[in-house]
Amino acid sequence: MTVRALVLSVVGLLAVVLLLPTVRAYVTQTNELRVLRSDLVDAQAQHDGLEAELERWGDDAYVEREARDRLNYVMPGERPWRVLDPESVPDGIDPQTGQAIPDGPVESRDGTPWYQAMWESVQVAGEQSTPGQDDAGGGGGAAEPDEAPVGETGPPATDEQGATTGENG
Repeated sequence: MTVRALVLSVVGLLAVVLLLPTVRAYVTQTNELRVLRSDLVDAQAQHDGLEAELERWGDDAYVEREARDRLNYVMPGERPWRVLDPESVPDGIDPQTGQAIPDGPVESRDGTPWYQAMWESVQVAGEQSTPGQDDAGGGGGAAEPDEAPVGETGPPATDEQGATTGENG
């Protein structure tokens, strides 16, 4: 091997050693830039969607429609109607009052705030038993306080020093 070939191979090896980290950093940063640009496009699309929704909420007709649909609001002078599922109300009797539920508009109670009426409705709905459930057990199908629901286990058993024994129950 000649000196000239040896010097040329050393210079080539030195160039590869010096340029390889730079090329690797360039490729890595190019990939990161591509990912960030796609994230920017996604964020811009989300921003545009939120801007359009914000513009919709600026329209009074849209706000009124959403209040009617989502919150069941009515305008003054209108009569709200409550449609009951016949399977969810046994025998058409109000479980809170024990009286028959009339068909027609909802009667509002004077002096009762809306949130109290809503909370009472939630409580009544939670107390109703489902059709086909045995009412003789009482409690409307809820588990007794000392019973664990099916599929759940209690806390792990411990010995006298408080260490877990690995046994359950």
